[in-house]
Amino acid sequence: MKNSPAENKTLKAPHLAVDIAGVRFKNPVLTASGTFGYGLEFANLMDLNSIGGIVVKGLSMTPIKGNPPPRVYETASGMLNAIGWQNIGATEFVTKKLPALKNYDTNIIVNIVGFELNDYLEVTRFLNDCPGIQALELNISCPNVNKGGFHFNKDPKDTFAITAETKKASRHLPLWVKLSPNVTDIREFAKACQDAGADAISLINTFVGMAIDVEKKRPRLRFRTGGLSGPAIKPIALRMVWEACQAVKIPVIGVGGIANTRDALEFLIAGARAVEVGTANFYHPDASQRIALGLQEYCRSHNVDDINEMVGSLRAYE
Repeated sequence: MKNSPAENKTLKAPHLAVDIAGVRFKNPVLTASGTFGYGLEFANLMDLNSIGGIVVKGLSMTPIKGNPPPRVYETASGMLNAIGWQNIGATEFVTKKLPALKNYDTNIIVNIVGFELNDYLEVTRFLNDCPGIQALELNISCPNVNKGGFHFNKDPKDTFAITAETKKASRHLPLWVKLSPNVTDIREFAKACQDAGADAISLINTFVGMAIDVEKKRPRLRFRTGGLSGPAIKPIALRMVWEACQAVKIPVIGVGGIANTRDALEFLIAGARAVEVGTANFYHPDASQRIALGLQEYCRSHNVDDINEMVGSLRAYE
């Protein structure tokens, strides 16, 4: 007895692959930079092969120690952090981390950081010649450093300039730009990236926040302020992603408070081509794997043949 067309559709494995600037991802679930180390730290906590990609911790050309503690503080429905770009440096990453990462069937995206334009260009040129990396994510939106990337995200003209220069240096790899929510109109910055030649944009990074110890009358973070992330920021992140998707034609990767499958679906429906899971990694180390499996199950139960059907499918009220 043959199955009905509806039954065949249900039994057929849904297509979860997405394309971002010519790079194929097996599914639209990635991990966000700064929340997943260099990926290998989570290898015994989840199946790294189950997700579309890993965006590794921000890399500079030379190692950075980061800010002194205390630099992480839990808040209601989120967390504040002021890590300050602590990283092992691009050379050590390429020699000690990347060879092991290449053994996994997932894409590797490197988030790059810098204090001056030349810092970004130097690390970009170096990483462009390293096999095993599928894209670069230009971090101009970290609020937890005294100078550097955040400066380039205060004016769309500055965003355009650093994106254009870094794109020239990125001869072989697609360039994504990670944007800050601490701006007046995210659409202006999204368009500046597109006009400068960015291949995709990821948003949002963290909001500038603060917490105070009322007994000691001191900031909870030594840096005083920190980046707010987690479920508390999801509605604002979702709105900004939707606005950016309306403003540009290049792919948008949604970030901000994504902790489960329905969160991820909201971003896809708003127009994001993929999502990055961040703070949820701290309390559910396998959150990204759970979301990837959840998307597969959602597509099966809702008769969605291709996850791309969900992208930008938001309906207006009649």
